[in-house]
Amino acid sequence: MRIKHILTTVTVMTGMAMSAETPVYLDPNAPVEARVEDALSRMTLEEKVGLCHAQSKFTSKGVERLGIPEVRMSDGPHGVRAEINWNDWGYAGWTSDSITAFPALTALAATWNPEMSALYGKCVGEEARYRDKNVLLGPGVNIYRTPLNGRNFEYMGEDPYLAGEMAVPYIQELQKNGVAACVKHFALNDQEKWRGSVNVDVSDRALYEIYLPAFKKAVQEGGSWSIMGAYNKVWDQHCCHNERLLQDILRGEWGFDGAVITDWGGAHDTKEAALNGLDIEMGSYTNGLTSESEFGYDDYFLADPYLDMLKSGEVPMSTVDDKARNILRLIFRTSMNTSKPFGSKCTPEHYAAAKAIGDESIVLLKNTGILPLDGNKYNSILVVGENATRCLTEGGGSSELKVKDYVSPLSALHALYGDKVKYAKGYVSGRSLYEKEDVIPQEELDKLRSEAVAMAKDADVVIYVGGLNKNAWQDCESTDRREYSLPFGQNELIEELIKANPNIVIANITGNAYEMPWIEKVPAVLHLSYLGTMGGASLADVVAGKVNPSGKLPYSIPVKLEDCGANSFGVESYPGVETENGPRQKYMEDILVGYRWHDTKKIPALFPFGHGISYTTFAYGKPVLSAKQMSEGEAITVTVPVTNKGAVGGKEIVQLYIGDEKASVLRPVKELKHFDKISLAPGESKDVAFTITPDDLKFFDDKKHEWVAEPGKFKVYIGSSSADIRAVDSFNYKYSLK
Repeated sequence: MRIKHILTTVTVMTGMAMSAETPVYLDPNAPVEARVEDALSRMTLEEKVGLCHAQSKFTSKGVERLGIPEVRMSDGPHGVRAEINWNDWGYAGWTSDSITAFPALTALAATWNPEMSALYGKCVGEEARYRDKNVLLGPGVNIYRTPLNGRNFEYMGEDPYLAGEMAVPYIQELQKNGVAACVKHFALNDQEKWRGSVNVDVSDRALYEIYLPAFKKAVQEGGSWSIMGAYNKVWDQHCCHNERLLQDILRGEWGFDGAVITDWGGAHDTKEAALNGLDIEMGSYTNGLTSESEFGYDDYFLADPYLDMLKSGEVPMSTVDDKARNILRLIFRTSMNTSKPFGSKCTPEHYAAAKAIGDESIVLLKNTGILPLDGNKYNSILVVGENATRCLTEGGGSSELKVKDYVSPLSALHALYGDKVKYAKGYVSGRSLYEKEDVIPQEELDKLRSEAVAMAKDADVVIYVGGLNKNAWQDCESTDRREYSLPFGQNELIEELIKANPNIVIANITGNAYEMPWIEKVPAVLHLSYLGTMGGASLADVVAGKVNPSGKLPYSIPVKLEDCGANSFGVESYPGVETENGPRQKYMEDILVGYRWHDTKKIPALFPFGHGISYTTFAYGKPVLSAKQMSEGEAITVTVPVTNKGAVGGKEIVQLYIGDEKASVLRPVKELKHFDKISLAPGESKDVAFTITPDDLKFFDDKKHEWVAEPGKFKVYIGSSSADIRAVDSFNYKYSLK
């Protein structure tokens, strides 16, 4: 319901007569804070409490009496989820809620291109606006700690700097549509197993250096209007009403002025929720996905029980005023923002954006020359694999999308190569969702494998499109992966295909790293995430050379699972151990996550963080530092020339890492501090410049609770990946004690 702007006075509010001279901030151009305080002054206690909890599966209350609308939320962030019933988890069956599926966030991170992130946020925001949503539940910026996390595909990799840099433009452009980002899941929600109860033990250094920076950037640079609390516990307290996370850090240290929303079913205690900074409670007494509650919305922790505590004085009235302010601010920024633009969905522009993002996300891991695939050279092209035809927008939990159109890899390859393309399924995965799982008979798998191998013998070249999917126990909310290897006998299938035809291109679709025991035997490997509506077209164009691959890994791919830091310490570190007080785990790798672990422990990854090759080659020149010494308040510029030495145009991601040569605490060998994606024509050169400041040198001192840069020698590493370092230089840092 909209405010009637012709009104200028109110005579009866909250049961009391008000002066005709009382100003009413109904002008949409009035300052938001003035409008918030005015609305708050007119609300009853019951109306304030009513704002703080759900009234349906995906809406929370407004104040109808004052013309303040409800808050309408939708799952994201890869697209706007199909309409859910008002009071159960079933789909509403609308015919108007099909949308564009954009690539998964792990694909967005693989572009290493903030411009793609801005385009993504703009387009998904337009679709959310068209669907009349006020809050899109995303982006996710939890850190890729272990490749077994079923929800890694929704996040942006293992490095906090990369995740933060990619999240900010997404949030900014999304919110220009009058749709709030709800950055999730705050914090340390790094696995799905026991997600609602696992109690995380993490050092302050790891917390501040690894797990919080992307959230901080989302708040302070992105200006996110809402944050979603995580399911898990930290320091024995659930994240959705965790005093230190929400009060001390989010609001106290970072100055967050938006609304904190629970993950669905993430609230557990009225008093903690009242006192510790939670604003909107959603999905309580359910698992947030499938289960239904025997209780009504008035039974929520922040509903009648909260009202009773307020009336009895058990919790102060200031708590509900603070919550109402945050929620009203959210409403005025979104649904009551009369200057927001119109939305749109499934437009040619959105499909083009999804295609462009997908194109830049595909990572070429290995190529001995077979790619790009010249259609004139081959008369018979066999495509093998279930993922060549399976719609990978389905499943996965809350990331499931109802697409208007879907371009599969097989259909796109057919469009490029015509009748030369034949297809064999090779394996089948069935459908698995939550506790339900199809069991595929071994005879069926054997039959499909035999058929594919027989066809491979007669083909000139094989393109294998397999990997994971969004079944339970793969890339799926609520479950973690059971194994690091590919499921459904795919490794055995790939080995037999290699024997039948060594001209094979592996193009696996997955939101995670996986084991590759056959890697030395195949001439080319492409690494894709879930690319949505236009994903097949992106894959086909990269295979054919119409698009030169330019994606780079946002996470390391270990040789074996035990090479990953989180998995190297046994179950105490992942997934945790069950105790009489519930499951507990300790982040025993501490700050050494991903490439930090591989570098420092000298355990090479199969494919390192930041890796990705091209159909051309890039040469790096000698870096030039503007100075060899830096003090407080100063900066050093690093300039490095990069040249395209090949015959085709391409894009390169130049990465700058910093290493502290001697520190009083354990530090990684190096850490990503800057990157730049550049486009170069054949023979073209560009100078890439980075500015290093003292902030790039700091670690978090948990004893002083502050960021510290110690004096000494620092190395500058310029590379094409975390392991492919093309140039090294150094400088000294000094500071004067105050």
